[in-house]
Amino acid sequence: MTTTPTKLRTELLAGLSTFLAAFYIVIVNPAILSDAGMPFGAVVTATVLVAGFGSLMMGLYARNPIVVAPGMGINAFFTYSAVIQYGLSYQEALGTVFWSGVIFLLLSFFKTREKIIQSIPEALRHAVSAGIGLFICFIGFQNAHFIVANPATLVAMTTFKDPLPWTFLAGLLLTGGLIARKVTGAIVIGIIFTTVLAWPIGRWWGDASLINFGSPTLVNYTGLFSMPDFSLLGQAAILGSLEYAYIPVIFVFTFTILFDGISTFVGLAEASGLKDADGTPQNMRKSLLTDACATVFAGLVGSSSGTAFIESAVGIEAGGRTGTTAITAGLLFLPFMFFSPLLSLIPPMASSVALVLVGSFMMIPLVQIRWREADEAIPCFLTLVLIPFTYSLSTGISFGFISWTLVKVLSGKREEIHPILVIITACSLFFLWI
Repeated sequence: MTTTPTKLRTELLAGLSTFLAAFYIVIVNPAILSDAGMPFGAVVTATVLVAGFGSLMMGLYARNPIVVAPGMGINAFFTYSAVIQYGLSYQEALGTVFWSGVIFLLLSFFKTREKIIQSIPEALRHAVSAGIGLFICFIGFQNAHFIVANPATLVAMTTFKDPLPWTFLAGLLLTGGLIARKVTGAIVIGIIFTTVLAWPIGRWWGDASLINFGSPTLVNYTGLFSMPDFSLLGQAAILGSLEYAYIPVIFVFTFTILFDGISTFVGLAEASGLKDADGTPQNMRKSLLTDACATVFAGLVGSSSGTAFIESAVGIEAGGRTGTTAITAGLLFLPFMFFSPLLSLIPPMASSVALVLVGSFMMIPLVQIRWREADEAIPCFLTLVLIPFTYSLSTGISFGFISWTLVKVLSGKREEIHPILVIITACSLFFLWI
């Protein structure tokens, strides 16, 4: 089946949309991992390599419109738990990333992950999809500094005394209007429009110092070219990370990327309809192998684990349905090994517009949950709210598994529990305990 020019244009725009929504990882991942003592420039290079390799493999091999890049959350565990709390060197932590990827790869080869996915109740899959949507939305509001920290209530809305929230709202509403009118490339147009609106901040009016690391301007040109730093390549202490004391770290890495990947694939498939005939996410086995290879690769080049990115929902919503979307996004990452200063031109506020709107689209599967059946509604509700409230996909879905199993047992419906789900529940309990 040939690709028409119209379809190709849609896939290319979808790839650009996903890239613009996910490119923040090139800045954020180095910012987090540098706290572990890793050179910032070298982590930028490693991040781009993982995103490029993983996304190209996803597009060419798995043929799915899903971007793969170093995952948020797991990079925080790498720095603040593995290195700072457990006392690993960053080389040893990279080694544990490598070994978690190897275990992950073995699970994928033996189709263990497919069996795990098949054991997940359909209602729980719908809840995961919507929970991811809320998570994306929360990240968007947070990155735009529309939702801020509050010592009394944990979070609160920002004040409207400066142009920052008004600029974000203008971009959000314009982009929403374009999407409602079914304008092709609406998300990309919205991101560019919001960037243009943000350019005068700190120049003509307002001040972004409090949210932009002391810089009064929100949109900044810091240069065009910088040479990539490959100093982290091959730095993983592959043998040194196999000590008994490091097994819990390897387990947490494996467990987290396993369920982050599962929840992302399932959530995106439920929201977009990208499923095979048996109802599983499209090209699942190849996608899982890609996810695993990206994690092994990440450990070798100097980054935390690679995983399927929930921001891929942006490109899927823009019409991406084939591997061309992932290939496009992957290729767009690669130049930023040399042109990373250009990333500062698009402020987080602009990409946050896309994240918030995509979050709303991912609420659709909720209508398929039987909310009047308590044994289904309670676990789904806990999954839905705990993903964003705990700021962790793996934690939210773990509570989903645990609550589903326990509620079914207590309601006398033990026969509805898949045997593999019992094992998953036990692993979830262990994950929360450690």
